Amino acid sequence: MDSKPKNLLKELIENKALIKSLAKNDFKVKFAGSYLGTVWAFVQPVVTVLIYWFVFDLAIGARASIRGELPLPYVLWLVAGIVPWFFFSDCVSAGTSVLTEYNYLVKKVVFNIDILPVVKIFSAIFVHAFFVVFMLGLFLCYGYFPDFYVLQVIYYSFGVLLLALGISYLTSAVSVFFPDTRQIVNIALQIGIWATPIMWALQDMEEKIPPAAMTVIRLNPLFYIVQGYREALIDKAWFFEHPGMTIYFWCFTAAVCILGVTVFRRLKVHFADVL
Repeated sequence: MDSKPKNLLKELIENKALIKSLAKNDFKVKFAGSYLGTVWAFVQPVVTVLIYWFVFDLAIGARASIRGELPLPYVLWLVAGIVPWFFFSDCVSAGTSVLTEYNYLVKKVVFNIDILPVVKIFSAIFVHAFFVVFMLGLFLCYGYFPDFYVLQVIYYSFGVLLLALGISYLTSAVSVFFPDTRQIVNIALQIGIWATPIMWALQDMEEKIPPAAMTVIRLNPLFYIVQGYREALIDKAWFFEHPGMTIYFWCFTAAVCILGVTVFRRLKVHFADVL
C-alpha cells in the first residue's frame, strides 16, 4: 500500500470540494439543536481568555513587555499566545475522534476516508479565523496597529495546521483500536497549555527551571508557534531571524506528518471491521 504523503496531497486536492462541503456541515452540525447554534464555538474561548486575563492580570498583576523594554497590556500578550493554542487544541481533539464520529462513512467502500482528518482541521479554521480577527481588533483597541509583520500570522497558522493534521492522522488511526487514546490526548492537551509558555514568559522562569527542562520546553513545537505569533504582533521580528528553530520546527512537523499518514494508511483497511 502506498502511503507517501505526496499521493495523499494529490487526493486532497482532487477532493477539495467535498472537503469544503463536509467541513462546513461539520461546523454547523456540531452545535445543531442549541438556541445559539454556532455562537457557542466562539463563546467558550472568549470566556477562557477573560478568566485568564482576570486571574493573571487583574488578580496577580502580571505584566508583559516588548523585547523586555516597553510595557504592554497583559491581555494582548496573553491572546497572542493562546489563539494559536486554541486552534491546535481544537484540531487535535476533534481530529482524534473523527473516525469514530464518521464511522458510517468509514464503512462505505466507495468513500475516501483519507480526507476525514482534514475535514476536522478545516472545520476548526472557521473559528480560528474569527479569533485572529478578534485578536487584531483587541490590539487596535489598545492602539497597536497592524503592519507587515502581522502577515506572519498566516505562516504560523499554516504551521499549526500541518502539525495538527499529522498528529490527527496518527491519533485518529490509533484511537480506532485503542479508544483510550482520546482521553490520553485530552490530558496531554491540558498539560500542554501549561507546559507551553502561554500564560507565563520563558525568560522569567530561566532561573527557576532546570536547564534540561528548559531545553524540553524549547523543543516543544508549540513554543515556536506561540513565540512566532508574539513576534509577529508584539516584538516585530521575522521568522527567518531564528533559522535554527525554524528548521527544527519544519523537520519535526514533516516527520510527524509522514509518521501519521503512514500509520493511517497501513491501518485503514481494518477500520471498517473494528468500527
